[in-house]
Amino acid sequence: MNPLVYLNSQARDGIVSLAALAAAVERYGLSWAEAELLALENGLLPARYQRNRKMLSTAEQLRLARSRVAVIGCGGLGGYVLEELARVGVGHLVAIDPDVFEEHNLNRQLLATPALLGAAKVEAAVARLREVNPAVTVQPQQKAFSVANGAALLAGCALAVDALDSIPVRLELGAVCAGLEIPLVHGAIAGWYGQVTTQFPGDTTLADSYARSGTGIEKELGNPSFTPALVASLEAAEVCKVLLGRGTPLRRRTLVIDLLEMEFVERLD
Repeated sequence: MNPLVYLNSQARDGIVSLAALAAAVERYGLSWAEAELLALENGLLPARYQRNRKMLSTAEQLRLARSRVAVIGCGGLGGYVLEELARVGVGHLVAIDPDVFEEHNLNRQLLATPALLGAAKVEAAVARLREVNPAVTVQPQQKAFSVANGAALLAGCALAVDALDSIPVRLELGAVCAGLEIPLVHGAIAGWYGQVTTQFPGDTTLADSYARSGTGIEKELGNPSFTPALVASLEAAEVCKVLLGRGTPLRRRTLVIDLLEMEFVERLD
């Protein structure tokens, strides 16, 4: 019996269980990614994604599994973005961050724990996502993003996610994405406030936005636990929309969030 015949024999209502996939991995020497791709390519939905079923087709789930996305910054925003993309089924993630965890990260960064103080953020991302979804391939890059290395770091990616806390580096990221002609999903937080937008090839959204606003205010206003979680979730939704060509992305418009007054305002760019 080959692995596809086995998976078909184990499927119920087009869904194949985690136990069946694990058995296929063990019996046939497949990786988890290979087992899930085999299922999806043949119209079978891994059970971990069954709650996606009403909003995503199996073909769309396969498209996510075949997608490669870079997340630049693995802290407050990036940790949540990585986990949400892994859970929804984006198959290839590049985690880029030069830093290690420090105590001030513990109030808001999903990947940060006291036991991991001093550990590289990208390595923590690999370990966490291996537990969350072993079918997702995570490539750690413990490097500071720059114009010099940006094209190499983003090679093969369908899009990039801005989870940085530095405006100069954000602008460099925007320039590199423009050069590679890939979309960039941008998110930023400061205290009770945040913003999300998506820059497409040919647009200058990020540069225009920060030319208006000047320097960042994250350090002045602080960063609580809930603002990065919300903004990262909006970024993850934008990523999925862009990858799937679904809905209306935040192109040439920015969603500005004020959690203190619970106001969400759209700014046209």
